[in-house]
Amino acid sequence: MAERSAPVGVMDSGVGGLSVLAEIQRLLPDESLLYVADCGHVPYGEKSPDYIRQRCRAIAAFFRAQGAKAMVLACNTATVAAVADLRELYPDWPLVGMEPAVKPAAAATRSGVVGVLATTGTLQSAKFAALLDRFANDVRVVTQPCPGLVERIEAGDLSSAQLRQLLQGYVQPLLAAGCDTLILGCTHYPFLRPLLADMVPADVAVIDTGAAVARQLQRLLDARGLLAEGPAREAAFWSSADPQALSAVLPVLWHRQHPVQGLPL
Repeated sequence: MAERSAPVGVMDSGVGGLSVLAEIQRLLPDESLLYVADCGHVPYGEKSPDYIRQRCRAIAAFFRAQGAKAMVLACNTATVAAVADLRELYPDWPLVGMEPAVKPAAAATRSGVVGVLATTGTLQSAKFAALLDRFANDVRVVTQPCPGLVERIEAGDLSSAQLRQLLQGYVQPLLAAGCDTLILGCTHYPFLRPLLADMVPADVAVIDTGAAVARQLQRLLDARGLLAEGPAREAAFWSSADPQALSAVLPVLWHRQHPVQGLPL
């Protein structure tokens, strides 16, 4: 039986999951958090499902070796490829995945047109198709793959002219199609909210699922009597690429310096 004080493992293909990590820390400040950025293998959106499953299995084994009481896949593509596999491997271990916010977006739209910004891997997945079948029968969903955005954010670029031009090229067709609700279907994309605010009208809703994931983690831990009881904790970070690269971008995306260790996988 895990202890209340045991850590929670959070992983992503790179730095995008930091947007989810921030929501978890905001809701559950007493939890000890472990973050693995699989930067040596980013972006997952261009990799095969089998490749992603192997990476997620390796990271799950690492978290378990660290004594983690739960794991969060803070990556839409990793969730699609690996969460069912991991739940089969570890049936008694709380696992939380991501999925694009199709249900809340379908409820929020007034025009009946919802736009989705996501990686190619997420948009091509059977799970995303199933979400559309389940929740988007009465709305038109316009999807937009966004190659290049993840790599820009990984480099800590949130405001350059090149990034702005790339993002504008992805957003404009969705607005032209009449979308009044935009789904951020990748955990990297919430870091682009300030830039999006300059590109989309104020009455266009921009939705991501980081806060919902934090609430689901809270529910699972509470149901098992595993919620930590203070004091407030900081996070520990690992990267499968050069740790210095992640360390350099943390002040931009995590808003503070923090040491990063190399992932021993």
